[in-house]
Amino acid sequence: MNAVHHRATDSFPAVLRRTRLAAIVRGPDADAALRTVLTLLDEGVSLVEVSLNTADALGVIRRAVAEAGPSAFIGAGTVLTEDDVARAREAGASWIVTPALTESLAASVRVGLPVLAGALTPTEAVAARRAGADAVKLFPASLGGPSYLKALRDPFPDIPFVPVGGVDLTAAEEYLAHGAVAVGVGSPLVGDAVRGGDLEALRERARTFVELCATDASRGQG
Repeated sequence: MNAVHHRATDSFPAVLRRTRLAAIVRGPDADAALRTVLTLLDEGVSLVEVSLNTADALGVIRRAVAEAGPSAFIGAGTVLTEDDVARAREAGASWIVTPALTESLAASVRVGLPVLAGALTPTEAVAARRAGADAVKLFPASLGGPSYLKALRDPFPDIPFVPVGGVDLTAAEEYLAHGAVAVGVGSPLVGDAVRGGDLEALRERARTFVELCATDASRGQG
């Protein structure tokens, strides 16, 4: 077993920079989503986001935190409102992901939850950081691809970008090579596990992504 272990001083930004990978779990089956989260953690995926449009998402987060322990970095995604933030926090989420610049960003900052805030344009990326986002979720990244990230990095080398949307293994390698602090990966990693699919296949995919991102991190890119 490769269960995730963190240093006591670890923070969300530190884990993001070190592991360079965040998994996105979204699906119609709460029990399958929970098994997926726990399998990802077991295989060394340190950051796992449970989208709030997952079946019983708050229950999945609550059960995952209870099973994995409070040191697990289990986040809530597709967080839009102040109420979403409050409910995610109560369930035990330790970080927040937004798809855009919504009230949830300010609400998360107020209660001290780290935020990966969704943005696409230069203006939105700067606004996200000024509002307190720990990193910027470049979404949908597939719209511009790695070349768009490279263009953004030229004027904004200090903004930590995390491309999300259509990120498979090949794209992940390219984004990391172009300066992404990390990548957010959904279906290319999770596959059919969230619908009750093969957990062994999920383990193999997780190992591959973890290895790719760890190798890239060891090269000192980004």
